[in-house]
Amino acid sequence: AQYEALAARNLQAAEDWYRARCARLHERAARSQEAVRASRREAGGTRTTSFERSFCSCGLQAEGRGLEAQRVTAARVELPQASLPLQDTIGQLEDDLRNTKNEMARHLREYQDLLNVKMALDIEIAAYRKLLEGEENLFNMGSVGLPSLNSLPSPTYSFQPRSFSSST
Repeated sequence: AQYEALAARNLQAAEDWYRARCARLHERAARSQEAVRASRREAGGTRTTSFERSFCSCGLQAEGRGLEAQRVTAARVELPQASLPLQDTIGQLEDDLRNTKNEMARHLREYQDLLNVKMALDIEIAAYRKLLEGEENLFNMGSVGLPSLNSLPSPTYSFQPRSFSSST
């Protein structure tokens, strides 16, 4: 009877321990399941947030490419408008250069004309000098008198200037 009472008590204690242990395990399992559910919800929320951010990022990248394309297009449009004053300035400078070249060509022609006149005058001066030297030689010889000088034929010189062509 003592063994049976002891076995019944041990059986009762084992069942109590088993039930307490099972209750704690069920409690832990319920908490773990709740934690798993919360983790799944959080993972789902994170996944959703990740997709939203990825989608938003793609949208922002597309918007950035669009804005860059607009900037490039605007730069292409603004470049010719900005270069218009430069083109006007270049055109004005080219006109000034052309006018200066024409003026230089005109001055060169005038210079060559003056040089031709100078050369003609130099030739004429040399001819008169030669005549004067010839008459001085006649006076210095003393053999020729005044009446005989007047009887000498007077040479006539004709001057025809050369024309030089200018290359511009």
